[in-house]
Amino acid sequence: MARRTRGTAAGLDRARITTTAVTLIDRDGLDRFGVRRLADDLGVDPMSIYHHIKGKAALLDAVSESVLAEVTVDASSADWVAIARHTAHGYREMAYRHPRVFPLLATRAQTSPVALAALEHLTTAMREAGIPDQVVADTPSILFGFLNGHLLARTREDATPVPDFDPRTHPTMTALAPNLTDFGSTEEFDRMLDTVLKGIAQAG
Repeated sequence: MARRTRGTAAGLDRARITTTAVTLIDRDGLDRFGVRRLADDLGVDPMSIYHHIKGKAALLDAVSESVLAEVTVDASSADWVAIARHTAHGYREMAYRHPRVFPLLATRAQTSPVALAALEHLTTAMREAGIPDQVVADTPSILFGFLNGHLLARTREDATPVPDFDPRTHPTMTALAPNLTDFGSTEEFDRMLDTVLKGIAQAG
């Protein structure tokens, strides 16, 4: 693609830059992502990107915000458990759509308006349900700590199911192996999510 000269707008805006960046990472991965490669895909000079997004860190934040915007919030419910469950499933679906982008969400602080709006909705419902403030304050870290760890392990390209255990050295894990065969399934996710949400509810 022919690159336009520096300063030429070429119909460039933040939305187009971000959408192209997500597509590029989905295709090639984070390791190969850079502003020059993005500029090549957009057909612009790299400096043109910086007129809209100030630096690579801000660009990665914009990418994170873009995929987070795909996660819908259950605005119709006042039940915090239902809100948390709906958000968790939407987050999981987004992670599977963008497995190469997802590590950004798990490793960078998410303080964008879309992220904070989702947390505000959940924590407001929890306070209105009478959950103690300390439990409410801890819940985003507990919930997304589980979600990020679980989904990183299941969406990575080299994700593997449970290994074969040697019954001589690991008899208990060998006995439990039949309970671990649904690695990466929705059923496994729901079971573990239930454990997390029940623990939060009991703490309240």
